[in-house]
Amino acid sequence: MKTLYISAILLISSAVSFAQADRKLIREGNREYGKEKYSESEISYRKAIDKNKESADAVFNSGDALYMQKKYEEAGKQFLQTHDMNDNKKKKSTSLYNLGNSLLMANKVDESIDAYKGSLKLDPKNMETKYNLAYAQDLLKQQQEQQQQQQQNNNQDEQEQDKQNQDQNKDEQDQDKQDQKKQQQEQEQEQGISKEDAERLLNALANDEKNIQEKVKLAKAQKARVRTTKNW
Repeated sequence: MKTLYISAILLISSAVSFAQADRKLIREGNREYGKEKYSESEISYRKAIDKNKESADAVFNSGDALYMQKKYEEAGKQFLQTHDMNDNKKKKSTSLYNLGNSLLMANKVDESIDAYKGSLKLDPKNMETKYNLAYAQDLLKQQQEQQQQQQQNNNQDEQEQDKQNQDQNKDEQDQDKQDQKKQQQEQEQEQGISKEDAERLLNALANDEKNIQEKVKLAKAQKARVRTTKNW
């Protein structure tokens, strides 16, 4: 179906007017347009507009010539102008249809959908407009899904980066603790004795002092016993 939609997009409508005083220039532009000389046809249409600024057909056809030159935004302006200039519902619908094509080709999908819907309100049975509207809506859906997927990927990347930063911070903190412990050990070694060794030494001295006190008490007790022993 997408092939049908794309084919429909290329089918822009042309208006030919012989009723105005500028008809000669419009006919000249139409001949050049038919020979695919789009730049030359644009010039002829603009000359016709200069002759008669109220010539909706000249403005419309200049939009066609601009569209075929891939000047989509400029073409869209011409089609929007002809929509406002015309009172005929059919011509207004065709102007909005071509405006939708121009906007779509300019990658303004949202705006093209609005233009197609406006065209269908004026000409509900136009199948080409229905095809292009469906294509534009499908394209918009795809773009939205891609944006959502991209956003999810970005969020996942941010979460992974946050986790890496947290892990890195933890590693740095652990390293700082190790460095502090090592620095403390080095300071203690420079002082000649470590904290653990000092505690062991103090405990040993306390034990030795306790043992000495017990020996002194024992010696005193033995001496006292000797003194009280009678010599028979």
